[in-house]
Amino acid sequence: MAKFVILSFLISLNILSFPSPGLAISSCNGPCQTLNDCDGQLICIGGKCNDDPDLGTHICGGSSPSGPSPQGNCSPTGSMTCSGETKPTYTCSPPVTSSTAAILTLNDFDVGGDGGAESECDGQYHKNSERIVALSTGWYAGGSRCGKMIRITASNGKSVTAKVVDECDSRNGCDKEHAFQPPCDNNIVDGSSAVWEALGLNEDDGRVPVTWSMA
Repeated sequence: MAKFVILSFLISLNILSFPSPGLAISSCNGPCQTLNDCDGQLICIGGKCNDDPDLGTHICGGSSPSGPSPQGNCSPTGSMTCSGETKPTYTCSPPVTSSTAAILTLNDFDVGGDGGAESECDGQYHKNSERIVALSTGWYAGGSRCGKMIRITASNGKSVTAKVVDECDSRNGCDKEHAFQPPCDNNIVDGSSAVWEALGLNEDDGRVPVTWSMA
């Protein structure tokens, strides 16, 4: 009987010494379900741990677990449907360069405008006569570009500087805070009327290809 008790104790001790599968930390291209499943500065994208585009890490050699993406090697993290329209959601944006390709859209930053709630950077509404913009989530970079100036250049050769005051949310939407609009694409510079006017663009166009850089 004593031998049986000792044997049972040793078996239990061995079982407890094995790590729980749910606590395993994955390295590059390892399986994951949440951000906590990945080692160091890696992020869970498409069920695999990979470099975080927001941080610009190259631990995994810049490889993408889901192959090349038309959105600048930035893969969707999910999707959202509102008003019958389904759009992908993103936590990242294409890499920022000295001439970053983007889509300029029109935003109303004033009270009651299509921007929804107050600007993320300062908790204030803004007049559309100000040259201001909201940037897609990846480019907004957690607010690190708040208050900074960017230069926007249109295909007609005109350029303008504008201040970053808000995030064009690529992760969330379809609610009151986002004026019941779907999530932003991940390559958006959402400009005020003053920005469009300075660039000599027609606001009725709604979406216009531009490039931008830090001013």
